[in-house]
Amino acid sequence: MNTTPSPNKKTPDMQSTTSSRRWLWLSLIIVLAIAAYFIWGRKPATPAGADAATAQAAGKQGKKGGGRGMGGGANMVMPVGVATAKTDDVHIYLSGLGGVTPIATTVVNSQVTGQLTALDFTEGEIVKKGQLLAQIDPRPFQVAITEAEGALARDSAQLKAAQVDLQRYRTLLAQDSIASQQVDTQAALVKQYEGTVKTDQGTLDNARLQLTYSRITAPIGGRLGLRTVDLGNNVQANGTTGIVSITQLQPITVVFSIPEDNIPAVMKQIQAGKKLYTEAWDRAQTTKLAEGTLLTIDNQVDSTTGTIKLKAQFPNTNYNLFPQQFVNAKLLLDTLKGATVIPNSAIQRGSDGLYVYVVKADNTVTLRNIVAGPVEGEQTAITSGVQVGDTVVVDGIDKLREGAKVEPIKRGAGGALGDAQKMTAADAPKHGHHHDQDQTADAGTTKAAAATSATSTAPIAANTDADASKTWHKNKAAPAPAPAAAN
Repeated sequence: MNTTPSPNKKTPDMQSTTSSRRWLWLSLIIVLAIAAYFIWGRKPATPAGADAATAQAAGKQGKKGGGRGMGGGANMVMPVGVATAKTDDVHIYLSGLGGVTPIATTVVNSQVTGQLTALDFTEGEIVKKGQLLAQIDPRPFQVAITEAEGALARDSAQLKAAQVDLQRYRTLLAQDSIASQQVDTQAALVKQYEGTVKTDQGTLDNARLQLTYSRITAPIGGRLGLRTVDLGNNVQANGTTGIVSITQLQPITVVFSIPEDNIPAVMKQIQAGKKLYTEAWDRAQTTKLAEGTLLTIDNQVDSTTGTIKLKAQFPNTNYNLFPQQFVNAKLLLDTLKGATVIPNSAIQRGSDGLYVYVVKADNTVTLRNIVAGPVEGEQTAITSGVQVGDTVVVDGIDKLREGAKVEPIKRGAGGALGDAQKMTAADAPKHGHHHDQDQTADAGTTKAAAATSATSTAPIAANTDADASKTWHKNKAAPAPAPAAAN
């Protein structure tokens, strides 16, 4: 028979479960109280001087933002690079692409056929006109000379004998001793011998000329190329390959092109009898190779390109110019004396044309429209709009507006980097002092951030401990599973 417990009577298991729940709620309240204390009850401790350093750093940043930054308001002062307009001579150049063209170039050929017995030159050598280059075996030509001399001597003797007989026949004819026909025949024989002697003389002269041709000399002065024959080779008269080539290098010319619109200006200077100065520069236009003068201008315009060719001559004393070399030619057309010039970087282009920013005495800028003239290198001549001594802005222009307050920084040949390196000794301590203050502020800010980070970590650790304690009590208070009811 089963016994059912009374509802009003508590069993030992029920009493144990009630006690565990009480402990669980009590532990949870304690954990929440500790967490609330660490979160809201404690104020993070700040190291001494951290607040002051942080405030000083914030004040400094605020000062920088208000004084120089883009969001500084009406009192914003912007540092800009400036340059002063000055007086200088501006050279007006016409530039064109061209190539180096030698005045003369030739291939040395043999004028006679024979075997090379000597080569008296070195490849790449600078030779003079008439200098011996090669020698062909002269013996065949010497033999020809001897033969020609023998024939000439024989025919000359025959001519002399015929002339003596003619004189004798004329004497007999005067005495009416012989017929006149015999005299005429003898006179014709003399004429024949005279012709034969002249032929023999020509043959002798030709033989001597062939002997001369066996010595091959330089027809022009210049630089030798690579030889195409070797010692002992048989060369043919007027061969296609030749022996060696010679190119004249001093003087040398450059042929370049300019637009057809510049023809009137160039012709005006040429008709005035002026020698136009010309420069030859390398491909990158960084090195000047040679200086010379304009030699001539072509007689017609190239209709396909709209350009005309000019030829300039250069002494080429240092051999910087080489045949077929690509160069940039600059023709000095005229010189603008005493022009007002400013750097090219100061000139801007707007809807109304070219303009510059001029710095006034109160360090504010004003916009001025200008009329630009010729450009030479890094500076431009100004026809109107800027006077000598005006200060123009060359760097930081994109941030400027009419009437903006600026801090002018003189720009020299070194640019911004050169100006930074040329800082005066008076400015150096001031900048060093600001740097020390920045380091102090950064150190204080770092310490304050470290303290705040340590304080903020404490509640996290407390919460972690509370969660662990809560889990432990929960596991402890959980009742054991009830046994299955018996049927």
